[in-house]
Amino acid sequence: MIGLLLREIRAQQKLFWRSREAAFFTFLLPIIFLLLLGSVYGDEEIDGIKGSTYLLSGLLGYGVVATAFAGLAISLVLRRESGVLKRVRGTPLPTSVYLAAVIASTLVVIAANTVAQLLVARFVLDARWPASLGGLALALLLGALVFAALGVALTGAVRSAEGSSALVNAIYLPLTFISGVFFSTEGMPGFLQAIANVSPLTYLLDLIRSLVLEGDAIYDAGEDLLVLGAWGLAGLIVALRVFRWEPREA
Repeated sequence: MIGLLLREIRAQQKLFWRSREAAFFTFLLPIIFLLLLGSVYGDEEIDGIKGSTYLLSGLLGYGVVATAFAGLAISLVLRRESGVLKRVRGTPLPTSVYLAAVIASTLVVIAANTVAQLLVARFVLDARWPASLGGLALALLLGALVFAALGVALTGAVRSAEGSSALVNAIYLPLTFISGVFFSTEGMPGFLQAIANVSPLTYLLDLIRSLVLEGDAIYDAGEDLLVLGAWGLAGLIVALRVFRWEPREA
């Protein structure tokens, strides 16, 4: 079973990197944002933090959401509506292995993106090196699993391949701004702060920044872990109920 899973992960990696659009929007775009924004105000301070370090923390979270939530949801909908998932279900490959490989491949992309961002931030933008690399790795893994569950759950609400990008982008792009990926949320209107207070991305960013800046132990971030865990559990429950292998288009 492990060998089968590893072979399928390799196949999923080939599919990902052959898709120029997926590779650009989920892997390269966070790095481009980091370079562009870091060059503009990386030497300034945001909430008392050097801009390049603040941006690094935010864009690490952005990379997780773009890959594990948006990229995963869109690719699964496209495969469902094109009949790929239906055909996979008809093969000897267990569906659990297929989904595990898809999610594991997503984790590989996030890991590669994280390493690239850390190197760019440190050696190009002179950002601070994370105080707790091990804790940061665990936080990103937790965030990836939470948003993967939410991404799979969202596929149940998307009825067509054409509408997948529009719906997914309409959800995650505003949240990246509201949750504080690019700038502080302190000056936002009250209704936006209320949304930020329940956004799972807000708590992932808080967790990442505490690990990057303070080197706190990940198990000390009780509220962040609790909220992320609750969102992940909710996403998993919904995903188990609504995920479909058959096309929904007539």
